[in-house]
This record gives sequence, structure tokens and C-alpha cells, in this order.
Amino acid sequence: MIYPNSLEKLIVNLKKLPGVGEKSAERMALSIIEMDNEDVENLSDALKKCKENLRKCITCGSLSDKDECEVCLAAKNNSRNRNLICVLEDSKSVFAFEKAGKYDGTYHVLGGLISLSDGIGPDDINISHLLKRIEQLDNPEVIIALKSTIEGETTTLYIKKMLENKGVKISRLSYGIPMGVEIDYLDELTLLNALKDRKDIS
Repeated sequence: MIYPNSLEKLIVNLKKLPGVGEKSAERMALSIIEMDNEDVENLSDALKKCKENLRKCITCGSLSDKDECEVCLAAKNNSRNRNLICVLEDSKSVFAFEKAGKYDGTYHVLGGLISLSDGIGPDDINISHLLKRIEQLDNPEVIIALKSTIEGETTTLYIKKMLENKGVKISRLSYGIPMGVEIDYLDELTLLNALKDRKDIS
């Protein structure tokens, strides 16, 4: 089957989304076409505003539509524990923790993991700013919540080494999490239990 040109372009662009194949992209494209013009305009406007307004929080690196995210602002107002930092790979993982609703610390988003095979070293992710944040805290604890892959383990070991002899308590999520799974795919109960049963590695 040959798609009309406009539909083909829409399908090709939808396939760029993670986990979206040819069939899914086709269904999504046809659903969009069947939407009212107002709904399509609202969708288009929402996409544009996300690209225009979202930025990285200057403190933790998570996505925000302000210079600082709500979590970091709450920590400044002492309504969250600023001395507890959960280190995550990406903003998706932050949202997963926030949905669970039981964590009262702050976050630090690395924006990737160390992967020497891909040419990604410690200087290519947001580790140096993490070290600067920790220097300003009293009795800090760092929870490393990275996936159990070679890249995740390498990054965990590097952060642990950088924090040695700095008076930082370092823990990681418990190993009840399946190997290699993304944090944002965990159900809330599994995530909360992994956080509650975190293991001290300092």
C-alpha cells in the first residue's frame, strides 16, 4: 500500500518516537487525521510549547518550564530534604519517583551513562555538577538509582570512587529490580520497595 504523501510524512515522523513501529505509527497517524481540527491544533500547540518552554533545571538537570524545577524550589523552602540526592539517568526516572509519591529528597539527572564503547566518558554527563552540589550539603546521602547494565554499573562505580573520603553516605536501590530494566517502567510498589530497602555501598 502506498500512503498519500502527507500521511507518509506523518507516519515517518511518528516512527521516530521510541517503541513506535510501522503499524503503531500508521494507527496513530490515522487517529490524528480523524481528530477535530481544534484537537489537532491543540496537539500541535502542546508539542511546540514543550519544545519552546522546557529546559534543564539549573540545579538538578531535570526537565522544567522554569529555571529551577518544583522539587529543587521545594528543597530551598525546606519542604524537601536537600541533603538527600537520588542520582538518575534521565528525567523519565524522576517522573516515575514523583508518581510513587513517597520520596522527599531531591534528584540529580546525569543525562546519560558512561559508555566507553560509545565514546561517552565522565565529562560527557552531569557528574561534575553533582560533586559541586554535594560539597554544599551537610551529612549528604546519595542514592544511586541507575539501571543494572554494564553502563549503569560503570557509572555507579565511578561516582562511588569520586565520593570516597568525602563523608558522603552512598546507597543504591535494592536488587529486587530486574536486570537492565528502565526505572520508569517499574510499578510504584516495586520502586518504593527498592528505595526503602536500598543498600549502603559507601
